[in-house]
Amino acid sequence: MRRYQGRMRGVALFYLRDREEARDVAQEIFVRLYRHLGETPDGKTFVPWLLCLARNCCIDRLRSLGVRPPQDPIEVDPPSSAPSPEEALLAVGRRTLLYRALDTLSDVNREIVLLKDIHQLKLEEIGSLLRLPLGTVKSRSNRARTELAKAVRALAGAAP
Repeated sequence: MRRYQGRMRGVALFYLRDREEARDVAQEIFVRLYRHLGETPDGKTFVPWLLCLARNCCIDRLRSLGVRPPQDPIEVDPPSSAPSPEEALLAVGRRTLLYRALDTLSDVNREIVLLKDIHQLKLEEIGSLLRLPLGTVKSRSNRARTELAKAVRALAGAAP
């Protein structure tokens, strides 16, 4: 639990877009994990399995809420070392820009970016998780990256 707690909270926050809901769902993820310990895969497939479990918990919560609360810029994973104040300020600015750009993406494209670029899943794992053919995942990934790049450029150009 300690190893994946921050990551699961980040996944929940990404989907739910509300810090309090994300904390609750992160706990629910580990409750479900405990209930399904006998089904837990070993080795390389554990993280994709856990992300699938997290995604399902988030979708369940979204269905129960009916709407998505607004989101503040978030961190998916906490930083591993303390940067200098200047580096921290630049990182916050870049992260804020990235999350503002991610907010402009469609839900489908935002999810692809989360799984591929933030959680670094392979395209095959994403296809399995989302129950999509590999070709569809590849095309959505390319479309999502193109859309994200355009959004970042537009927001960076609009920034003071």
